[in-house]
Amino acid sequence: MLELFRKYRVRLLAGGLVLAALLFYSTNLRHQSNTTLFEKVVLQIAAPLLYSFDSTCCTVNGMWSRYLWLINTEEQNKILRTENRRLQSELTDLQEVRLANKRLRKLLDFREASGFSGVAARIIAVDASSLFRTVLIDKGSKHGLREGLPVVVAEGAVGRVVKCTPRQSRVLLVTDASSSVAALAQRSRTRAICRGQGDYLTLEFALRRDDIAVGDHIVTSGTGGTFPKGLILGQASDIEREAYGLFQTVTVIPKVDFSRLEEVLVLLGEIP
Repeated sequence: MLELFRKYRVRLLAGGLVLAALLFYSTNLRHQSNTTLFEKVVLQIAAPLLYSFDSTCCTVNGMWSRYLWLINTEEQNKILRTENRRLQSELTDLQEVRLANKRLRKLLDFREASGFSGVAARIIAVDASSLFRTVLIDKGSKHGLREGLPVVVAEGAVGRVVKCTPRQSRVLLVTDASSSVAALAQRSRTRAICRGQGDYLTLEFALRRDDIAVGDHIVTSGTGGTFPKGLILGQASDIEREAYGLFQTVTVIPKVDFSRLEEVLVLLGEIP
């Protein structure tokens, strides 16, 4: 403490003298009406010091107020950001619900228009291997499903149930290499077999002379024992007719976008 006093003794002494003078001036001011020469000198000397002191106090007070305002603003921003994230999450959930309802409504409209009874199911897993094209749905034998039932969407045929458990079922897609569907060209009524090739289908065993053109819709013929008649399989995109041979080979692009499947309809049978 003594070292501090020695270091700043001149400043402390000057400040003490100014304070004493101000106190003396304040005391005398109560008992006289005129300002003396001494008081004028004291005011002249003290005015800059008082102005500096007042400015410093105002600056410190402003900085403190701004600091408190910034702290309060930061806290409000945190609250607003949290609320914004919550609202964004709710908006995303509502958007997903809206889109799911739209897809399900499309399936239900298709069921009512086609006259089939069926169970709507959601795809919960997709076979990731390149050898098989299957999906897993969240409905099983407890919901009336059994092996062999056709699976469709509004755009056309999807596949058939090949494995069935009480609560889940596995569906073999029409694009799988082991899948074959009795089909016909919708325009010319040419019959053939539509076989899966992974990402597309081929129409096989159609005679060379049969009338099939690029752009023709290929639909199920209803004679295979699995799919009802008239479900769209795809559209003819390429036709190969060799110089010698009995049959022509037609490449068929599926009408169903299998990469975007989320809900399907498992047909249980025709409504009487």
